[in-house]
Amino acid sequence: MDKLENRQVSSDRTCDVLDVIASRRSVRSYEDRCVPDEMVERLLRAAMAAPSAKNRQPWEFIVVRDRAVLDALAARLKHAKMLSGAPLAVVVCAHPSITLSDGSVVENLFWQQDAAASTENLLLAAEAMGLGAVWTAASDEERSAVVRDVLDIPDDVSPFCVVPVGFPSGKALPKDKWCPEKIHYDKW
Repeated sequence: MDKLENRQVSSDRTCDVLDVIASRRSVRSYEDRCVPDEMVERLLRAAMAAPSAKNRQPWEFIVVRDRAVLDALAARLKHAKMLSGAPLAVVVCAHPSITLSDGSVVENLFWQQDAAASTENLLLAAEAMGLGAVWTAASDEERSAVVRDVLDIPDDVSPFCVVPVGFPSGKALPKDKWCPEKIHYDKW
């Protein structure tokens, strides 16, 4: 049963979600095998289940499996070299104009928040399915231009990140990021 389509509430649900969050890690090395289409669809369903400002859902996704395209991105993105060993990547993009209703600077940032929420859902879904993934930024001007050029992205769409995905090679342990010193109650 697909948990994303037909959820059943169980007493283990909270533990399952928290376990996936705690075990998620950035994976940069992948086995040489394809990720089945069904798994890719589940990743994209999870990404599209993210919250978005005013429920505008400004995201678009490019699934890249073409080896030459993955290698071209790896060659031009210095922080995404792992694409050369990944069987696929999901490029998260957004339409900034969809999030705007009054043209304010604050609303102009909503598309980035929406894309970030979508990306985190994708990363958590990958972890839950036994896949490995890593978030590589593509929203700054230089990287955005590279991604836009390689993937022929239209001018009204903004690349946000490139997420290499695959079956992890090796077993890396997640890092404990708990830091109570960063928590403030009631006031700073």
